[in-house]
Amino acid sequence: MKRPQTFLLVDDSENDLLLMCAAFKTAKCNHPLQAVHNGEEAIAYLKGEGPYGDRTKFPLPRVMLLDLNMPKKDGFQVLAWVRGQPGLKRLAIIILTASMRTDDVERAFDLGATSFLVKPSGLDTLAAMLRTLCDWVQINEFPSLVEADGSTRR
Repeated sequence: MKRPQTFLLVDDSENDLLLMCAAFKTAKCNHPLQAVHNGEEAIAYLKGEGPYGDRTKFPLPRVMLLDLNMPKKDGFQVLAWVRGQPGLKRLAIIILTASMRTDDVERAFDLGATSFLVKPSGLDTLAAMLRTLCDWVQINEFPSLVEADGSTRR
């Protein structure tokens, strides 16, 4: 069995963060879940800057669950930044948003999103979605990522 892969959840809604944490538990997802509240925090986390400098406590994620509509830097800005980072360009980025706009879907994929999921409103439906996602992470092969210090994360 593969080792657990860290998920990074990026969402400005405290209610959505709490719902996602509950859904991860309901889905019995054994992958660690880290959360940040906006795009600027997401970038700091991925760079390993400031409070996120301890990679034992804040490991580089294999999957980022990214909301689009956030203050400071929105999901599109974060997505564009990540895809411009040579060491992170292979990070699996799953847009997880309430938006059902076709323009948002197309723009997300144009910027390099791995997938685009619309947030279900209920805990059971969200847990079922996350169970499927966790199963996919368990069987998927991931490429190496490179930390800001140049070290490789497999």
